[in-house]
Amino acid sequence: MIGLNRPKGINIKNNIELNYLRQSGKMLKSVKKIIKNNIEEGITTKELDYIAEKEILNLGGKPGFKGLYGFPGTICSSFNEQIVHGIPCNRKIINGDIISIDCGVIYEEFNTDSAFTIGIGNLPSKSTKLIDTTRNALNIGIKQAIPNNHIGDIGYAIESYSINKGFSVVKEYVGHGIGKALHEDPQIPNYGMKSSGPKIIEGMALAIEPMLIEGYEQTEIDNDGWTVKTEDGTMSAHFEDTIIITNSGNEIIT
Repeated sequence: MIGLNRPKGINIKNNIELNYLRQSGKMLKSVKKIIKNNIEEGITTKELDYIAEKEILNLGGKPGFKGLYGFPGTICSSFNEQIVHGIPCNRKIINGDIISIDCGVIYEEFNTDSAFTIGIGNLPSKSTKLIDTTRNALNIGIKQAIPNNHIGDIGYAIESYSINKGFSVVKEYVGHGIGKALHEDPQIPNYGMKSSGPKIIEGMALAIEPMLIEGYEQTEIDNDGWTVKTEDGTMSAHFEDTIIITNSGNEIIT
């Protein structure tokens, strides 16, 4: 999930905090797995939201999104041309849909955040390529999130790869630091210049989340005041993981 107000970023300094964050990530991995196992034609995103919240509570966590900035759901569920922040509803998933799910978990005050996009049934080859490219872009960005690199190295790698594959990068919404607040500094754009922006250091917790579009990069907000969608109506995909910067690289915890 992408927010606007970010407190100073956290720097994980002790094993207790690290273990809380890891446990939050472990819970979120379990929630994502259950959501994926339940996504099928005919189910509504409101039903998926209920499944996600029930699993989070059963695991001993709290939903990270529900009530944040007034958002009404446990998950963000975005269809097709919707990029992020889709509100769970009674719309049924049908053959040919692209559905993006974004979810957050809080454990002992520590947040994790993760997203994935999945195609339902028969998809055009370009949409399949869009999903695969976005997933790969996330992994490429994560590889740049190592000590002594800069935040701009992450965005440069994501943008260069994605444009080369024929897709646009969303620039109005970005990744973020994460910790005791869901959205912390630094902002992590999916575009940028090498060696620019804050230096990446051990102990940072970051949520990296490329959002790609089949068409143009322009976006607009739907009438519900939340759902961000492509201005030209073309398909979009979104992947995200929370990572911790280690002394030798990073650890993906979601």
